[in-house]
Amino acid sequence: MKLIIGNKAYSSWSLRGWLACKQAGLPFEEVVVPLYDEAWDKRREGAEFAPSSGKVPILWDGEAVVWDSLAIVDYLNDKTGNTRFWPEDMAARAMARSMAAEMHSSFTALRRKHSMNIRQVYPPAPVDDDVRQDLARIMELWAQARARHGDGGDFLFGAFGAVDIMFAPVVTRIVTYSLPVPRFAQTYMLSVLQHPFLQDWIAGAQEEDWVIEQFEKPETA
Repeated sequence: MKLIIGNKAYSSWSLRGWLACKQAGLPFEEVVVPLYDEAWDKRREGAEFAPSSGKVPILWDGEAVVWDSLAIVDYLNDKTGNTRFWPEDMAARAMARSMAAEMHSSFTALRRKHSMNIRQVYPPAPVDDDVRQDLARIMELWAQARARHGDGGDFLFGAFGAVDIMFAPVVTRIVTYSLPVPRFAQTYMLSVLQHPFLQDWIAGAQEEDWVIEQFEKPETA
């Protein structure tokens, strides 16, 4: 398999696709493509990017091609026998899938105003109301998952899985922008950040020498 991703410092969707490949436990080639550099527009026109219209991550597995991080999770879940990504319990699995889908389609204020930048930690600043609402909903989801299905592990459904993969960039955003969260969330976030996969990704981001100025300062309303 070959996974094409963007800059590790900035690309939240790439992080999800990469974590999915790591969680699958299958060998894959990692190809990092710098976002928005001088060759970006031309590179996106290449055959490897055609199915996704230039978006990353994009996973090639022989003739099979999958883009969009949640689709990559589901493809790799099928490929690994439905054992590595979703909880075994039916009720827990239903909730996990719903949470992953909500993460996939929601929280636009948090994403827009607090873009991912793993290399930075900004001091606390006033939080816009729409971002605060996004955070409140995320905290509600995390609390429900931990209370209902989190026994026996450090992650939302006990063991590290698809939902933690989908929320991993949120964890990094909260750290980068020093966003206020309750204590239970800080404990969960620490588990995510200390996971070996996240540690490898963060180390890779620190080693990158690309800088995208539009992502280097927190947005203000």
